[in-house]
Amino acid sequence: MNKVNGVRALLCVLAASFAFAAAPARAQTYPSRPVRVILPFAAGGLADITTRLVADGLGDKLGQRIIVDDQPGAGGISAARSVLASPADGYTLALVTNGTAISVPLFKTLPFDPVKDFVPISAFGNFDLAMAANAASPYHTLADFLRDAKANPGKLNVGTIGVGSTQNLGAELLRSLSGDSFTIITYRTAPEALVALLRNDIQLLVDYYATVKPGLEDGKLRVLATSGAKRSQMLPHVPTVAEAGVPGYEVRSWNALFAPAGTPPDIIAKLNQAVREVMAQPDVKHRLLELGIEAQAGPPEEIAARLRADIAKWAKVIDDAKIPKL
Repeated sequence: MNKVNGVRALLCVLAASFAFAAAPARAQTYPSRPVRVILPFAAGGLADITTRLVADGLGDKLGQRIIVDDQPGAGGISAARSVLASPADGYTLALVTNGTAISVPLFKTLPFDPVKDFVPISAFGNFDLAMAANAASPYHTLADFLRDAKANPGKLNVGTIGVGSTQNLGAELLRSLSGDSFTIITYRTAPEALVALLRNDIQLLVDYYATVKPGLEDGKLRVLATSGAKRSQMLPHVPTVAEAGVPGYEVRSWNALFAPAGTPPDIIAKLNQAVREVMAQPDVKHRLLELGIEAQAGPPEEIAARLRADIAKWAKVIDDAKIPKL
């Protein structure tokens, strides 16, 4: 090797060494200022409350304030644009949910691709739908309701909030798998749907545990089934929809932290570890359960796979239900 080539080789080795050393140093100094988490939801809602709870724990772990920035808008477009317009340096993160997965097939076009434009950090919560009936109704199990619906096609009504919501698509999936024997009626808000259930305008409500919890506590509602693959921690005595006679039915909502694509892997790893530690805390688990959310963190690959699977799943439900694209 001549002298020039030897110098070049030495410079390459030194450059590689500096690059290798830079990642641990960057991870150790991150974050050096507040981190912002942008949500596609309004302040005061379930996603906002749970994200602030997790953000408090993350702030303690990371030694910096975690700012929750609510930017509601159809399809999460406004929030996604804000995140993707920010540097991929770990200081602007996104709350991505199963609603984001629904947006991909629900909208004709989106100005972002959640699979390509974001990188996952970790999930932090799962929550199931509850199939609730009026406690004064004759329905004590989901099988009771479905049996009556099949005996009287089109006579029984299931209520949800707006078309394209997880609740609405959960009802569409139930209708498809159980024989298409009931009518789905949508309402602008969950309180309106609850009033309709108590008035018997609808005979079944599909919504989250947090929505039906007050009615359960005062004895006005009865949960017939929950939507997960296994029984809900909040309602362990209530069977799943699959257990109630609709095999193959599973709907789980989830919340997760993502970052813009290009965020350094060492920063993603540090955030993932911090989320895992926060979600393992008993007080955090307890407070989330009170809101109807089961704490769950995991590797980035796990939530990435869930996002892809849900996009495909909801695309089929939307097509089968002939829901017009927005």
